[in-house]
Amino acid sequence: MSDAQDLFALLRQSADGAVVDAIERLVAGGQDYQLCRINPLSFAAANGLDEEATIAGFLHGTRLGMFDIAWNVLCPGCGGVLDTNATLKTLQKQEYSCALCAGSYEPTLDEMVDVTFTVSPRLRRIGAHNPDDLPLKEYYRQLYWGSGIELPENYDETVDAFTVDHIELAPGEKGVLAVQLPPEFVIIFEPITHTAQFIDVKGEPTRERQTLSLVFDREHAHGKTTEMQPGPLRIALENRTGGRVLPSVCIAGETLHQMLSRRRPFLTAKRLLSNQTFRDVYRTDTLDVDQRLKITSLTFLFTDLRGSTELYERVGDLVAFDLVRAHFQVLHEIVASEAGAVVKTIGDAVMATFPTPDRAVSAALRMREAMRDLNNQSGREDLLLKIGVHEGPCIAVTLNERQDYFGQTVNIASRVQGLADSQSIFATGAVVDDNRTVDLLKGRALTPQSHNVSLRGIEREVRVYAIP
Repeated sequence: MSDAQDLFALLRQSADGAVVDAIERLVAGGQDYQLCRINPLSFAAANGLDEEATIAGFLHGTRLGMFDIAWNVLCPGCGGVLDTNATLKTLQKQEYSCALCAGSYEPTLDEMVDVTFTVSPRLRRIGAHNPDDLPLKEYYRQLYWGSGIELPENYDETVDAFTVDHIELAPGEKGVLAVQLPPEFVIIFEPITHTAQFIDVKGEPTRERQTLSLVFDREHAHGKTTEMQPGPLRIALENRTGGRVLPSVCIAGETLHQMLSRRRPFLTAKRLLSNQTFRDVYRTDTLDVDQRLKITSLTFLFTDLRGSTELYERVGDLVAFDLVRAHFQVLHEIVASEAGAVVKTIGDAVMATFPTPDRAVSAALRMREAMRDLNNQSGREDLLLKIGVHEGPCIAVTLNERQDYFGQTVNIASRVQGLADSQSIFATGAVVDDNRTVDLLKGRALTPQSHNVSLRGIEREVRVYAIP
């Protein structure tokens, strides 16, 4: 049996069979670019697979050395990769600049960090394993654009349509591009050093040759916009980096803009950090102890068993322990099935995160029903679960050797849970007003009842809903 067959056999022990079959077909017959920076969400959609099972399959495959995971910092404007990291621990910069968009951005884990998977040379060698050998169009396709860009089927023809000319320069090499400037906005862009020079081409056409000089180094740079006339341009180029560069002259017109506007969902760092399989596989090896990474929106769910102390007194330690353990197992299963993750347990309480409010509310409703089922099985009202849900910004940190979250959103979620009575679900307006939550509750004929409350340590009153 080959090494690849051994690895797929191992993967089948921990991942969904349909997902493993689809991955195996991709590795065997996919184009090189399809095996570089794989978007697991689009892969799941293309193969009719469950997203969570697909993410889990690639995570288990990475654990086995079949794939390399990458955390790519994206430009929210053009969707290009500004930086790539093998782990979140190396994402340390406070700000990233995009020369192509002439903008600077503070990284957040919501929509600026794209998590992808590239096949390991152990399974199959692809062009991206030797990026210095990739021609310009393949470099853009495999290494520059993030997986949230849905590149067109006629990709080569599209790139040719907005590219006037390009050149490859080895380290220390000089070169010249002689082009005819069209009466449009033009960008000279180099994707490896992320250097751009804008040319605003306007005015009367000229036959007189214009000149421009550009030097590429490792400093990511955006040159000031230069005005020129339509007509001949001689561009003198010099590569002062230690590697090759790939400068190209592009028309920043409708063709380019249309290509960049084709977006698709991608696996964000926020979603992966709230994935139970990821937390189980990577455990503490996620963030550096000194890192503080922002998330603009995350949903927190807190639960607690009411009267657990009395439960131990009433039924005895052994029976109570088995009941509480069964309750934890059910909660973990429900959280994972709703694309969430259990962050930690504190006594008989659970703290979990979800990528969207509707997922947390769906989990809360299922938890309440599951506790009723467990109570019916025992014939007693032993497990009375209080649940609180809140959504908002937070900071991802490492606390007590575990990946955790910090901020006022976490505090409010915890306080809201403290308001809940037995078997009740309390959620804030940020959760209940979410469009997907509205649809979920309407579909179940549930009408939340609102009231304003004061929470300990929170200056303002908070609108809280009781979900019947």
